[in-house]
Amino acid sequence: MRHRELYSNLVALPPLFIRLDGRSFHRFAESWALERPFDERFANAMARVGERLITESGLSPDLAFTFSDEINLYFSRLPFNGRVEKLDSVTASFAASALTIAMESTEPVSFDARIIHVTPEVAPEYLIHRQGEAWRNHMNAYCQYILVREGMTRKEAAAFLKGRPAREMHEVAFSRGVNLAETPAWQRRGILVRKRERKVKGFNPRAGKVEESYRSEVVTDRNLPVFASPEGRALLSSILRSP
Repeated sequence: MRHRELYSNLVALPPLFIRLDGRSFHRFAESWALERPFDERFANAMARVGERLITESGLSPDLAFTFSDEINLYFSRLPFNGRVEKLDSVTASFAASALTIAMESTEPVSFDARIIHVTPEVAPEYLIHRQGEAWRNHMNAYCQYILVREGMTRKEAAAFLKGRPAREMHEVAFSRGVNLAETPAWQRRGILVRKRERKVKGFNPRAGKVEESYRSEVVTDRNLPVFASPEGRALLSSILRSP
């Protein structure tokens, strides 16, 4: 019956991103008592999910970039021989379980997953694009919070803000005492979790001397540069490995 399984023979080739999006996470804002417009506990939980995807899932992505209810995973090598159904289902289910634990949730959560094929040249542009979306999400979240606090419904605030250029959204916030350029960096630019090689010294009993070696560790960066800047592009070039 294997031939009746949809996508069982569909495979992807590295490098690629898998983007995980939280499904209907707005429902959990009340039950999790999330602060608006941004909740640091939730952001830290999403970063922790990214870390566990790298270290504990067996999938071993190179990095996780997260903002809002989104996690982007970069793979220079693929598990499951690149089988699409396995890549999507395992990443989404592991992330859902990890977030449920991190938030101590009594309600089940879910993610959807999609695969984005890239080349080594396109990979930085993808992260630049997603960080741009993080900035747009940040502006909208603050402006909507301000307008709702002033008496609008969420639906009215969303309609008011729809299609407005960035300069007008800046003015909406700035006129109410919020400078969007001075909010915490993780709110504006997202959080990056990645592998890093660290040089260590240790005694080698076989050689009878102290030697240097490299160990892999996972680091979480909440103070990212703008990826489109020279500093940001240099960072992306250093961490996006080719297959």
